[in-house]
Amino acid sequence: MFESLFEFFFKYRPIAFDEGAIAFRPTLATYLAALAVVAVGVVTYRTYREVRANSRPVDRLVLTGIRLTILALLVLCLFRPVLVLSQVVAQQNFLGVVIDDSRSMEIADRDGETRADFVTQQFGGEESPLLTALADRFALRLFGFSSSTDRIESVDELVFDGTQTHLGQALARAHQELDGVPLSGLVVISDGADNAEEPLADALLPLEAAGVPVFTVGLGREEYSRDIQLSRVDTPRSVLKGAALVVDVVVTQNGYRGETVSLQVEDEGRIVADQDVTLPDDGEPTTVRVRFTAADAGPRLFSFRVTPRPDEMVTQNNERNVLILVEDTREKILYFEGEPRWELKFVGRAVADDQNLQLAMLQRTAENKFMRIGVEDAEDLVGGFPRTREELFQYRAIILGSIEANFFTPDQLRMIADFVSERGGSLLMLGGQRAYAEGGYAGTPVADVLPVVLGEPTGEDDAGFFLETDVRPTRAGATHPATQIADTEEASGARWLELPPITLVNEIRDVKPGATTLLTSGDESLIVLAFQRYGAGKALAFPVQDSWIWQMHADIPVDDQTHETLWRRLLRWLVDGVPDQVVADLPKDRVELDESLALRAEVDDANYEEINNSQVSAWITDPDEELIEVPMDWTADRDGEYVASFAPRKEGLYEVRMEATSDGDLLGSDTAYIRVAPSDSEYYDSTLRTPLLERVAEETGGRFYTTDTVDSLVDDIQTVGGGVTVIEERDLWDMPIFLLLFLLLMLGEWGYRRSRGLA
Repeated sequence: MFESLFEFFFKYRPIAFDEGAIAFRPTLATYLAALAVVAVGVVTYRTYREVRANSRPVDRLVLTGIRLTILALLVLCLFRPVLVLSQVVAQQNFLGVVIDDSRSMEIADRDGETRADFVTQQFGGEESPLLTALADRFALRLFGFSSSTDRIESVDELVFDGTQTHLGQALARAHQELDGVPLSGLVVISDGADNAEEPLADALLPLEAAGVPVFTVGLGREEYSRDIQLSRVDTPRSVLKGAALVVDVVVTQNGYRGETVSLQVEDEGRIVADQDVTLPDDGEPTTVRVRFTAADAGPRLFSFRVTPRPDEMVTQNNERNVLILVEDTREKILYFEGEPRWELKFVGRAVADDQNLQLAMLQRTAENKFMRIGVEDAEDLVGGFPRTREELFQYRAIILGSIEANFFTPDQLRMIADFVSERGGSLLMLGGQRAYAEGGYAGTPVADVLPVVLGEPTGEDDAGFFLETDVRPTRAGATHPATQIADTEEASGARWLELPPITLVNEIRDVKPGATTLLTSGDESLIVLAFQRYGAGKALAFPVQDSWIWQMHADIPVDDQTHETLWRRLLRWLVDGVPDQVVADLPKDRVELDESLALRAEVDDANYEEINNSQVSAWITDPDEELIEVPMDWTADRDGEYVASFAPRKEGLYEVRMEATSDGDLLGSDTAYIRVAPSDSEYYDSTLRTPLLERVAEETGGRFYTTDTVDSLVDDIQTVGGGVTVIEERDLWDMPIFLLLFLLLMLGEWGYRRSRGLA
């Protein structure tokens, strides 16, 4: 509307004034006529100055101003203003037309028509209006692009089934192919849903430097009227068999506010969770916490799905598939107690039936005498607590009970801290008379690791700290997987309120910056469970000396599993994410055929120090059970990091086992899985990306258009485009705005005279 009004008054569209320069082309006759007009102006001024009659000074001033303005406009027109423009010469320049060929172009969000329909209508044949208009003025070169870019002879070659949109690559390819010819610019027709990993700026800089403008035509809606989308699903890459997973699913919607839908989770066809979700306000994301159990070992494909609703514009974004490796391994945990007490017995009993946890328990019975329970062989822990890094680092986690700090040598205390920060293991300290400040840990390396602040220890003559208290989950603890003692968050929160009180003998009131409190005392003054990340691992403080009461109290039924559930989930979370000597790292869980997959391995020795001279290979098993070896090289940029790349040639599930050896000895191995299948990324966030397309046009000197404004594309390219150009001068003296101003000023003078009685 604005452009139409502007063109009506100023004769040309705004882009002509943006790109052109205003100049004057007077002749000798112009100067003579101008002198005559000036003379008339002088006479007018003198006349109004001398005339008195019934006029006031202000009347004479107003009338003189109006008359002189009319004469000034006349002088301006006499000097013949022109608009100087550089115009593209017809049929002497090339124009690249780059058309999106991805799946999102089949979305029908334009009055029931798909985005591809617009392409077909405007570029599909000799009768297509936009194609015809462009072909009349330019030598056209057509390109279709999705994850790759190809020259096409006509739009009929497009099938709109590309699984990704790589806009930067398309611009670079078209520019490269048209390099060396007079190029007026590139036209991009797309929804702008660029999902390439490479930054778009890398493709725009050469175009900007070469002066090649990009004219972007945006297709689709900026917001769907009716749509539900699973925007994100946050899951771990691997879990232990039987793990109780708590997964956050982000849901967004438009058009279904307040409705309730069912969010289902399937484990390769078997429904493992079904949860009702009340949809939020339009455009507002909501996070849904879904719980289910990873019951079967191996690589499992979990599907998160919301059943499509009536009239949804896009249904393919209602589902997300995630590959999770469910590992059936036994994770070793060392539990060390400095005195006989019930806690060790009941913790061991709680996890005895968990086939994926191996709890090696070491209890001091006298000076230099220890009882060993749950060890693998007769040599394990025979000398008590490990004295070497290699011996200690074979465990995934350490639990320290009531054992004083001066039992350990300074090297052992440092080794425990390194176990967390360097090895990436986990440390859990329980409560007791010989733990925390009471055990003399203040000022030791272990105190640095703990998430809580250690106060002053109780003196020998003091009665000591003792408190019987209920336990309450914090807001973080109410949702954390380690503190879920029932099937749902609501049931878990209610169960915590029902548990009998336990006793604390360590006065822990403060946590360190960055630490998270999960459980507190009933009055919330004391810390019952807190954790923090420390270096490569994590540390937990659980200053409770008798959690076994939650099993043996008279109010607890014999068959109640609360105590067992707490310790199994706590210890499973304790070992979650603890690395091996060799860690296989794949950047994503799905790639497409022939897409290059980056392989990365991190390799440590038995002391978990990085090794740069090992021999590392990735052994890849394809869907047909064929074994492929891919040697991996040290990056030289980071110690212990080895990389390679692999391009799959078949669709299906691939096993990637990375193995490291040193001097013929196996250091370790790790296995990951990758799924090779077409990407569904085109259906997520598939609305029109106006900001991105505007940025492309702005940074290269082009213009952005929608389907409603694309009619001006051809004329704009001829004005803005490069290549072979010619200078044009367009008259401005006959612009309608001048005539309108003349009329308004004359009518204004007459109206003023009438109002003052001077006519």
